Amino acid sequence: MILSALVLIPLGGAIGAVAHRQERNRTAWLLTAVALHAALVAWIWLDRPPAELGDWLEVDDLGLLVLSVISALCVAVSGYVLGYLSEENPRGGRAFVSFLLVFLSAASLVAVSAHLGLFWVGMEATTFSLAPLIYHRHDRASLDAVWTYLLLSSVAIALALLGTFFLAAAQGPAGGRALLLPDLVAAGPALEGALLRAAFVFLLVGYGTKMGVAPLHGWKPATYGEAPPLVGALLAGGLTSCAFLGIARVFRVATAAGIAESFRPILIGLGVLSLLTAAGFMLFQRNVKRLLAYSSVEHMGLLVLGLGIGGVAAWGAALHLLGNGLAKGVAFLAVGNVALTTGSADADRWHGVLRHMPRSGTLVLVALLALAGMPPSVLFLSEFTILSGTIRDGHPWVAAASVTALVVAFAAIMRLMLDVLHGPTARVGDRLDRGWLVAAPLALAVALVALGLTWPAQLAPVLAGAAAALGGSAP
Repeated sequence: MILSALVLIPLGGAIGAVAHRQERNRTAWLLTAVALHAALVAWIWLDRPPAELGDWLEVDDLGLLVLSVISALCVAVSGYVLGYLSEENPRGGRAFVSFLLVFLSAASLVAVSAHLGLFWVGMEATTFSLAPLIYHRHDRASLDAVWTYLLLSSVAIALALLGTFFLAAAQGPAGGRALLLPDLVAAGPALEGALLRAAFVFLLVGYGTKMGVAPLHGWKPATYGEAPPLVGALLAGGLTSCAFLGIARVFRVATAAGIAESFRPILIGLGVLSLLTAAGFMLFQRNVKRLLAYSSVEHMGLLVLGLGIGGVAAWGAALHLLGNGLAKGVAFLAVGNVALTTGSADADRWHGVLRHMPRSGTLVLVALLALAGMPPSVLFLSEFTILSGTIRDGHPWVAAASVTALVVAFAAIMRLMLDVLHGPTARVGDRLDRGWLVAAPLALAVALVALGLTWPAQLAPVLAGAAAALGGSAP
């Protein structure tokens, strides 16, 4: 019952945390639940468990990558919480830790769901578990951010539900057990083509909005800008990974049905549009959190582009999924330290950070360089693989547009980074440049760089299996 425990342990921790008034007890519930969850994920890497609950729960290679990203982020966030709660008094009190654990439970359900109806339930739960955490400052800007997030997310989830209904209708009574992914794939040629196409379109729009690909990214800048740093890390690294998994699942069904080729141009177009849109906004962005929001649009575009191209690019997308989650965790937690110290995410108030907050400033530098695709970050390898796969597949103009967008985004990040880290000195203090507030993003940064240099033996076959699920192959 390992897969069930991945969902139930954080949920039980959330109930235990909300039942206690003392902060020490609540954080104990958080740390215990997250540690047990991480141990189970490590166990799955060593020994893949069988399907559970009538095959409704099953972990494949792509789901394992998403599960690992979520677990790593939540481990870092749980450590970050120890320092964060001593500096901030977020809205919700006892519920703050509980909502974090509800998110971990819901995201785990998404990662291990072989039933696409249950997958939708998990996605809805991830959406609403993070919403209360965004509104932590009790001001108009936070309220507007939550309203935008809930409004667009609710529309997206409704469209995804409609797409799930179309998918069930396309399967019909002769397609095996309703909405079970293995049965949908096995019955691919027998699925009703028109209904399956409608299902793909609605699910792409629904889950694409949750990913934040252009032009469905409108909720990201305000939400990421107003959310606490640890919530931003979960949104940019965890929630978007779950949404991408939903698109990948339905694309796998479309591939089995023989109609995936008609959707590849749409995915490629969304990917390039996301890259160009993000680059344009990043070039003139002075708010660091909003810069990270548009960087997220950029990296979601790379994921969708890799999925649309297929082949080697799909393998690059699987690797990019892992690297993006780690990089976003480092970025938001490190940027959060500086924003908490200066009282603003405006780069004009951050001058001299590398001198006065050397640890957090270095982590910001590492994160921005990684997001810009610089080696030895694993994102350099994943981006290079996606772009080389694009050229190899006969799309030179797509590759040229993508490279142009990446160069513009790189220039925007470098300009802002130089201003922030080496600009005119302004004393900002180093009170938050120590302890768990630094240790948490540091652990993610070490993993991000280490994966760019060497891999554990278990990772290569998992990446190959994930690429196969995306309709691609290992290089």
